Amino acid sequence: MTQTTYQSVTIEVADRIATVTLNRPEVLNAVGAVMHAELRHVFRDLAEREDCDVVVLTGAGRAFCAGGDLAWLQSMIDEPDRFLAILEEAKGIVFSMLELPKPMICRMNGDAIGLGATLALCCDMVVASETARFGDTHVRAGLVAGDGAAVILPYVVGYMRAKEMLLTGALISAQEGREMGLINHVVPAAELDAKVALLAGRLVGGATRAIRYTKIALNKKLRAYAQEQMDMLMAYEALSSRSADHAEAIDAIRSGRKPVFSGR
Repeated sequence: MTQTTYQSVTIEVADRIATVTLNRPEVLNAVGAVMHAELRHVFRDLAEREDCDVVVLTGAGRAFCAGGDLAWLQSMIDEPDRFLAILEEAKGIVFSMLELPKPMICRMNGDAIGLGATLALCCDMVVASETARFGDTHVRAGLVAGDGAAVILPYVVGYMRAKEMLLTGALISAQEGREMGLINHVVPAAELDAKVALLAGRLVGGATRAIRYTKIALNKKLRAYAQEQMDMLMAYEALSSRSADHAEAIDAIRSGRKPVFSGR
């Protein structure tokens, strides 16, 4: 087994399966500045590695990914120009995941929220613990859902369901996600590793080139749509990051109270 460790992400490779772990369990794997920058490069690196054919993406501890780190979001409210620096990173994360030729399984060991929902959506299959929840909560934080879910979610669950989820920021259970076609398999936590291993084993034991080329073909239209839409979406998210409602939402979340939005 070989291992590569970034500061916030760990990659372990065994039997031609690379397991990528979001490794900030103390904050439910919330994405901060360092992890965000690293995620822009992780999937490009995996595409070039010759020691793996399948990727499993998961989170350390009891969550998959809780979205943006609150302290990081507050820092960009305090210094608004810092948000502009992450625009290319955000696009790079989504583009690199959709362009990765190797099949990728999301091992959703816990909640996938905000950017965590986008990371799950960019995978090719999702296996979730029965207690996990899914949701893009950007609007609840006073932000436009610009980092990818607004591109991918309508393809997966249909426009009407996607609009309801994105405009309300509601969380759904893993079982609800499976019924929508958002999640492939829902299993008890004790069975999660076995189910992921079964799927990964089928892929790694299959015809590698045929699997890769099939994924590339399936993702072609989605990749083109993401390239077309994400400049606009991230521009709107950057605009909303300077709103009074975003500042109010983050302060309310950090204070443990309900936000009072003003529409500004």
